[in-house]
Amino acid sequence: MRDPSLRRSYALFRAFLREQTEPEHCYRLLARDAADQVERHVPLKGAVVADVGGGAGHFTAEFRRRGAHGYLFEPDTAELTARGDVPEGAVVADGYLLPLADGAADICFSSNVLEHVADPQTFLSEMVRVTRPGGLIYVAFTNWFSPWGGHETAPWHYLGAERARARYRRRTGRAAKHTLGVNLFAVHIGRTLRQVRARDDVTIVTARSRYAPFLAEAIPRLPGVREVATWNLLLILRRLP
Repeated sequence: MRDPSLRRSYALFRAFLREQTEPEHCYRLLARDAADQVERHVPLKGAVVADVGGGAGHFTAEFRRRGAHGYLFEPDTAELTARGDVPEGAVVADGYLLPLADGAADICFSSNVLEHVADPQTFLSEMVRVTRPGGLIYVAFTNWFSPWGGHETAPWHYLGAERARARYRRRTGRAAKHTLGVNLFAVHIGRTLRQVRARDDVTIVTARSRYAPFLAEAIPRLPGVREVATWNLLLILRRLP
């Protein structure tokens, strides 16, 4: 699917709506889309890809299907075995301390993980460390003021995280999976871009709205507006020598 395009955005949006009932379809489509985005900048065939926090391994499987040497680093064993067997190339590991030598990966990849770590800058620094000079770092995350920022409690998180969780429990009869300050954190577009631009070990290849059907690179440049309209920020960085 051409990126950006209305057709692509519509297909992804439909898949997200069915994520609970058809997770395989949703995550396989998202994995293909992410791999396409990576391949616009570097070939995957023969590349070493570190998938950090990749859950059940959909992204790693897609990278391997395209000829990459894909390895999954996931700290949560429940997520790791969500599809049954442990995915090929998987390691139980924390993204703050990856069991990789400096510069071991051609591509370090993370999809929708940054908003789930308490210290995103340390997490990002570890991704940079394991990427070789000239290699790519792919980081995509859902920011707090995005319409999906509260995850399963969205969009009621705009009225407050605790109120949104209480509403979720009333409606579903169970506690929400995510708790702000515990396993979900308020990450913001402007602050993240400023922190990345201040680094001397990476350069930004692209900073864009991951799912937007148009103006994907323009939206994150608009202060204030970007915190809602970006929805999900995609950063592709290149490791400097």
